[in-house]
Amino acid sequence: MTIQTHATTAFEGQKPGTSGLRKKVRVFQQSGYAENFIQSVFDVVPRPEAATLVLGGDGRFYNRTVIQQAIRMAAANGYARVLVGQGGILSTPAASHVIRKYGASGGLILSASHNPAGPDEDFGIKYNIGNGGPAPEAVTEAIFARTQTIDRWLSVPGDVDLDRIGTSQVGGMAVEVIDPVADYAALMESLFDFAAIRGKVSAGFTMAFDAMSAVTGPYATEIFERRLGFAKGTVRNGTPLEDFGGHHPDPNLVHAHELY
Repeated sequence: MTIQTHATTAFEGQKPGTSGLRKKVRVFQQSGYAENFIQSVFDVVPRPEAATLVLGGDGRFYNRTVIQQAIRMAAANGYARVLVGQGGILSTPAASHVIRKYGASGGLILSASHNPAGPDEDFGIKYNIGNGGPAPEAVTEAIFARTQTIDRWLSVPGDVDLDRIGTSQVGGMAVEVIDPVADYAALMESLFDFAAIRGKVSAGFTMAFDAMSAVTGPYATEIFERRLGFAKGTVRNGTPLEDFGGHHPDPNLVHAHELY
C-alpha cells in the first residue's frame, strides 16, 4: 500500500456541532477543505485495530466525490473495512443502525438534513460514534482543535464502483458496498407489527408520502409499497436527486404544499 501524504494548511471555522460541519458546497470544494476535516476526525477518534467505518449520505450534490475521497483516506489511516451504502446513499438513522449491527467504530454521514441541495446550496459531514449516535461534545471539540493545527492529510490511490453491491479493495482495505435500505427495513419490521398494518392496507387504508427527491425515498418505497402493500405510487418523488429536484425537504406545510 502506497500512502500519500498531502501537505495542507488549516481552515478557519471547521467547528462541528451535533449535526456536524455544515457549509455551502463551494466552501467544501476548496482544495483540502473536506480532507482536512475528515483527517481531523481520523486523527482524534478512538478506534480498535481492524476497525470498521460506515460511510454514506443523503445523495446531495458532491456526496460521491467526498465519499470516494473518504474511502481512500480511511485506507491510508489504517481502517480495515468500510461499509458504504450503494450509490453513496445511507440515511442518518440507517447509518446509525448499520454502525451498531456490524460493530463499527463509527461512521461518517454526509448530510445537511433538510437544507436545500445542489451546487450552490448546502453540504455537511458528521461523525457518529460506535453507539450509532452523534459524536458527543468532547469528541467534536477534539476534532475542532485538530482542524486548527492540521498540516497534512493521508490517502491512497483507488476508486470504488459505488453502484455495484459487493466487496473490493482499496489500498489493502476491504470496501463493502451494501444495500442501503435492507438492514433498516428489517429493523422497522422487527419494531412494528407489519402484519397488522398490511391488514389495514388490504382493508382499504391509503396514504400519500412525498419524499421530495431526497434520501427517504428508497426507504419509503421498500417499507410502504413493498413490505406493507400500499399501492405503487404511494411514494411520490421517491428517487434521490443531487439537487432534491429543487425541493426543500423540510416536513412542514410550507414545503409540502403540493402534497397537502
